[in-house]
Amino acid sequence: MSDRSTLPPARLRPEAELARDALSAPVLSRAVRIARWAGPDTRVDAGGALVEEQLPAAATALALTGDDAAAEASEAWRVAVDAGLVTIVDEEEGTVTAGEELALLTGGSPQDVLAVWLTALETVLADASVPDLDDLVDLVAEGGAVDLSGLDWDPEAEADFLDGVLANLYLLTVGENTPGDAPVPLPALAASVLVPGDMDEPTNDVLEQVSDAMMRLDDQFRMLEPTGLVAYRPVDEALMADVDEEPGAPVDETDVARYGMVRLTPLGLYGLRARLLEAGFTAPAVGDLADKGADALLDGTAGYPPLAAHAETEGWLAGRDPLDAARELLAAARGADAGAPLRRLRCQQALSLLGPEAEPALRDVLDDAELGGLARVWLTERGAGDVPAPPEAMVFWLTVDTLAAQLAAEGDSEELRALVQGLARQHSGFFETVWRVDHPATAEVLEAVGRLHPDKRTAKEARKAAFKARSQQGEQTG
Repeated sequence: MSDRSTLPPARLRPEAELARDALSAPVLSRAVRIARWAGPDTRVDAGGALVEEQLPAAATALALTGDDAAAEASEAWRVAVDAGLVTIVDEEEGTVTAGEELALLTGGSPQDVLAVWLTALETVLADASVPDLDDLVDLVAEGGAVDLSGLDWDPEAEADFLDGVLANLYLLTVGENTPGDAPVPLPALAASVLVPGDMDEPTNDVLEQVSDAMMRLDDQFRMLEPTGLVAYRPVDEALMADVDEEPGAPVDETDVARYGMVRLTPLGLYGLRARLLEAGFTAPAVGDLADKGADALLDGTAGYPPLAAHAETEGWLAGRDPLDAARELLAAARGADAGAPLRRLRCQQALSLLGPEAEPALRDVLDDAELGGLARVWLTERGAGDVPAPPEAMVFWLTVDTLAAQLAAEGDSEELRALVQGLARQHSGFFETVWRVDHPATAEVLEAVGRLHPDKRTAKEARKAAFKARSQQGEQTG
């Protein structure tokens, strides 16, 4: 994705709830506990890591047992240092003290807590991009020095790959075509990054890359789950059994869940959005426009999918006087620029959420060339009396405006195709009249009808009408 990409809006949980999730995530909670365990006798080495002889006591303080207890305690300490929960006072003496960020976790705001969690997350993400330590040990044992080229590992490429996977997981979570709380199969997530969009059938080479990536992602998501970023069901170890080993229980290879399933948590959604914003993406969240003007609402939701636009608009209307809101929306909907038709469509959708208190604002614009049509629709739908019939010119202008808005919102969609078929069928002599409509998008709309209408004769009529509209616009601007 380009750093100028605009992503679908995310629906975030309240920050207080997210902060509670962050504090209960194992990575941060361990880092907090080990920071509070540290005292005047705690010592670190030149790199800031706990000295080896103190790791057993640290593991005990964290209630860690087993072969990995010391390594897990060491990791918790490093997160605590990176997140500012512990500060190294004297590098030569190796002494430490509580960091300033530690107090924020009990006395700070939810934003303070989330900022500390984001720092801890970055530490684990950096670790997740490092190759398996066993491979490093093998290389050291063979030659006595670590040659990273022997690992076939490019740190920047590995980090970029993981970022790409997480960005795709974010898109799948915020998109309206997929339920955001549904887990994503690991093979599909790996393929979304590695399989070219124009490739109908993946080649064997690409499939092998996807398989290798799945194994890397399995390790990485196991590391990331304790941060609270994701909920993860690992790859079934039976699928990774060595062919020389004794066969175990039969494996159902059609069960996609056995190949790993991952879901972004509400905290993870917050965290990835923060990282995307930091990387230069436009990553809106529902509620961003609640305190902005109607112009910002209509422009801002222009590219939103329907459900997100509806939720954002509901939030904007909440607490506003309905009549004042209607007047502000109508004023912001005016214009002859390319974005105006979609603004008016969003305005119409916002007005549909208002009750009879808004009626005076709609009556005020009945004679307005741009707004009179949508005002009549609103009043008629609510059974209002004394609604004057629209002049024919207003009917055709509103038709062009509506088609232009649909074209801007969805492009050449099936919905637009059905709409143009219905219009051409209902109005005899439609094209002979519509090309004369004084609307900036008349020619563009007629060209779309020519592309979309399945009847060749009707499509040809639309193209001829579009040519006339272009000629008329040229004469007016010439």
